[in-house]
Amino acid sequence: MKIDLLYFDGCPNRSPVTERLRAVLRQEGVPALVSEIEVKDELTAMALGFPGSPTIRIDGLDIEPAMRGAVNSGVACRCYPGGLPSEEMIRAALREAGGQ
Repeated sequence: MKIDLLYFDGCPNRSPVTERLRAVLRQEGVPALVSEIEVKDELTAMALGFPGSPTIRIDGLDIEPAMRGAVNSGVACRCYPGGLPSEEMIRAALREAGGQ
């Protein structure tokens, strides 16, 4: 399982989201490496289809299903329902990637 955490430098939500993601991985017993990818500019954001910081992708898919077809990208903060991605959103994406 490949997990990417995309962010821009200075993102205030990067640290809490990283901690939440790693906690869920531990709780679920998922042995996965998390690649943290810094999005440094608008060109990189466009190339990666980056909808904002922080973004979690599991096996290339955004953890928020509604954002998978999004075409907007840019170096900006990302708003999830409730503020940060919930533990349940992360768990659901892990189950989906695991075929459950």
